[in-house]
Amino acid sequence: MEEKDLNYYAKVHSIESFGTVDGPGIRFVLFLQGCHLHCKYCHNRDTWDINSGNYKSLDAIFNKILNYKNYIYPNGGVTVTGGEPLLQAKFVFELFKKLKKEKIHTCVDTSGMVALTDDIKNVLSVTDLVLLDIKHIDDEKCKTLVGKSNKLELEFAKYLSDNNISMWIRQVLVPGYTDDEEDLIKLKDFISSLKTVKKVEILPYHDMGKYKWEKLGIKYELEGLRTASSEDVENAKKALGLS
Repeated sequence: MEEKDLNYYAKVHSIESFGTVDGPGIRFVLFLQGCHLHCKYCHNRDTWDINSGNYKSLDAIFNKILNYKNYIYPNGGVTVTGGEPLLQAKFVFELFKKLKKEKIHTCVDTSGMVALTDDIKNVLSVTDLVLLDIKHIDDEKCKTLVGKSNKLELEFAKYLSDNNISMWIRQVLVPGYTDDEEDLIKLKDFISSLKTVKKVEILPYHDMGKYKWEKLGIKYELEGLRTASSEDVENAKKALGLS
């Protein structure tokens, strides 16, 4: 696929027609292929390789979405996730422009660990909601957990706030990694500095994606780690001032 075609084609991992956990209402969820992070807890390990997946055209995806418009409109919409969807920003921009003309709610589920290029800003200009997965508020711990610094994602969050773009903040609660009370209090302080946060979600760590690592012949990074309990979640919510 030539570079000039990437506005109108995307590398797609999969599609979910009736999603209920990736934004408000019933969502058409488009999973794009490719991710530059190495999250130890990733439950979609098969989305990392940008050379996997299948090319789908803008028109084919848009027309498929329209088939579900009666279900997702007006209280739901379309969520583009991954992988890291903003690695295919040109395509997401073109798709969201078409969706906006149909008055369909647009949402991006992202780590925010991308440079704020013109392509990214273009996407955000036609995005109604960002699900921002803050990996870790501590920079060094973030590098250990996902292989990257958190600086870009914190800058990304500030950009959303400064440009009046609504966001839901999400953090995966991983025992021994992201459940430290002091870190959660720092996260609370950071979130309180943002003006457009509509919701904060704690996503308890689980190992249901472990089989995907094993299927690929790759060692699961968190082998033997316990899953997050309801008590863990409640303690995190208290630290974040959510309960």
